Amino acid sequence: MNISKNLYVPIILISIAIAVVSNFGSVIAVIEHLTYTNIYISNSGTLSIASFNQTFFQESQWWRLISPIFIHFSFAHLVFNCLWIYVLGEKIEKIDGKLTFVIIVLISSICSNSLQYFWSGSSLFGGLSGVIYGLLGFCLILEMESTYQRYELPPALYLFMIVWLALGFIGILDLFGFGRVANFAHLGGLVSGMIFAMIYKYRIKIS
Repeated sequence: MNISKNLYVPIILISIAIAVVSNFGSVIAVIEHLTYTNIYISNSGTLSIASFNQTFFQESQWWRLISPIFIHFSFAHLVFNCLWIYVLGEKIEKIDGKLTFVIIVLISSICSNSLQYFWSGSSLFGGLSGVIYGLLGFCLILEMESTYQRYELPPALYLFMIVWLALGFIGILDLFGFGRVANFAHLGGLVSGMIFAMIYKYRIKIS
């Protein structure tokens, strides 16, 4: 593996660095620059959260459409997400190219973060799981029409991730102590990855 050429590696390293520096999201002074909408900390320590219009149209902080993917709130959260970015990133970069991988990451980041924000109204969420669902959605669509195992991913993996998504929506994960799950981020990532795969597949056919 050539670290300088694998674009999924910087994503993993940045996520690890932010997790360490922010003590897994507990240091607000660190993650305030990465949350979906701007968070203000007063001299007395109170927090106030800017609106979507304030953050993006008045203050032009457009990086926040993507930056929440680098925030992780536990060691298990970080390890699980980085592992799958490594596995899926390596396969997609190798088979479809680095540009395709970057586009999926950007699209799924924006869609997953935005859907989670507009549905929940909260800016305090994060993680790479929306991107992971985007990558899996992309792989699933292309794998369905492939005459061979394009990404060599077991079919059970796709089923597991979809079941996990469903369990999150019906509240089962909360009951078993997994904490608050950004279900709409997962859904936004999955759908955006699948839609991009359909566009990508069509481009391949006509090229």
